[in-house]
Amino acid sequence: MGTEEERDRRHELGGFLRAHRELLTPEDVGLPRSPRRRTPGLRREEVAALSGVGVAWYTWLEQGRVDTSRQVLESVARALRLDADARRHVLELAGFHVPADSGPAPADGLRALVEGWPTSPALVLDRALDVLAWNDAWRAIRPDPAAVPMERRNLLLMLLTDPAHESGFPERETVALDLVRHLRTRPEDARGRTVAAQLLAERPDLSAWWRCRAVGVFAARTVQVNGVAARPVRTPAGTDRAAEQHATPVVPLRFTMSLLLPAEAPETTVLVWTPADAVTAAHMLDRASGGHPMAERPAAPSTLVEATG
Repeated sequence: MGTEEERDRRHELGGFLRAHRELLTPEDVGLPRSPRRRTPGLRREEVAALSGVGVAWYTWLEQGRVDTSRQVLESVARALRLDADARRHVLELAGFHVPADSGPAPADGLRALVEGWPTSPALVLDRALDVLAWNDAWRAIRPDPAAVPMERRNLLLMLLTDPAHESGFPERETVALDLVRHLRTRPEDARGRTVAAQLLAERPDLSAWWRCRAVGVFAARTVQVNGVAARPVRTPAGTDRAAEQHATPVVPLRFTMSLLLPAEAPETTVLVWTPADAVTAAHMLDRASGGHPMAERPAAPSTLVEATG
């Protein structure tokens, strides 16, 4: 006997299959229609035959009385002509993990999304928190991920083992711990285990993080970035470079950090930093409009930098 939650899930799965069976006609699956047919949609025995399973077993599946294998559910999904979303739903109701489609469309959409945030630094992350893309606003206040080797271009590795990414971000370990808890809400994969092993080897002082099995949804919070030069103060012509640099103040910037979970790309997340006060908002707007001397930063080939760099 399973738990009440498992029984509810089986009944929901059975109801979903039944509803889709009743939507199909014999002609939809290449079967002849009998003139005396009164059953709406397909009969259970027809779906069972198309799926290659016994009638009794399929009946019990619709009634929520049995669990079944992924292979059987895949066959039933094909017999019922389920589209990709319906097939995913069926498998997830049965407790099977379904990885995101590997097509480029969702990732391309997210890249375009963060490109449209000129004052909000953002990263596009995959399931293991590898960095897939970033925008110019991110590069304006944080080190350029393009400078990180591809195999280490992971947000946790960057926050916890890269001195350049640690600098100026005093809350990095608190954020990283919350990201670890967030990762535990998702099924573990090979890349996640690799990142965990690297962190264990390079940061043994944080080994307690991996022994603890706490989970938690990543909550928005305000973070501060230090050591970012504000817009240079205009100085008279002829002022030497040293004086001009001395006139450029360094201001702390404050952002609200959020982790977005796009419905169209469930294996992907977007980390976005939204200016949290007027000073930060003005600073980011100034940079976006070209007020900051961009020659001091590496030039990007386009507004959005992708992880292929």
